[in-house]
Amino acid sequence: MASAQFFSILTTAAILVPSILATEFLVGDETGWDTNYDYKGWTRGKEFHVGDQLVFKYIPGAHTVNEVNGTDFQQCVASAGIKSLTSGYDIITLTTPGEKWYICGIDGHCKAGEQKLAITVLDQTVSPATPSNLATRESDEACVNAVVLSVSHILMILETLRWQLTQSTG
Repeated sequence: MASAQFFSILTTAAILVPSILATEFLVGDETGWDTNYDYKGWTRGKEFHVGDQLVFKYIPGAHTVNEVNGTDFQQCVASAGIKSLTSGYDIITLTTPGEKWYICGIDGHCKAGEQKLAITVLDQTVSPATPSNLATRESDEACVNAVVLSVSHILMILETLRWQLTQSTG
């Protein structure tokens, strides 16, 4: 019985730890996804990792979010077959490392040089601390340490219960 609980706890911890390390970025902060905003400036000092999420918040119908390739980004066009997100609250999970490009598909918004976002997504491994990400990474490490400590305590309790069961049956 204790081994099944132990396995269940380890499985839960394995699922939770990566999500604790992920960061959710509200694109444009309180401005959201809108015209007249410097998204290139917004990316300065930020590190994006596999597992992180981009949240695009905007007025539905006023803007869209299109993930495009580098050429389409430079030309401010969305090639045929590109899915256009239109909900007003779109969450994109970064699943692979590399360059990622996003534009607004409403005529003129990207071409005005405004609604364009280019980022580089890094592997999920934790990068060396820099002044820009130190506080976030320290916070992530504190969360991981708390989870590890909690799992350790649960394992100690399970081991105690197992020992008590063997004593009462033997």
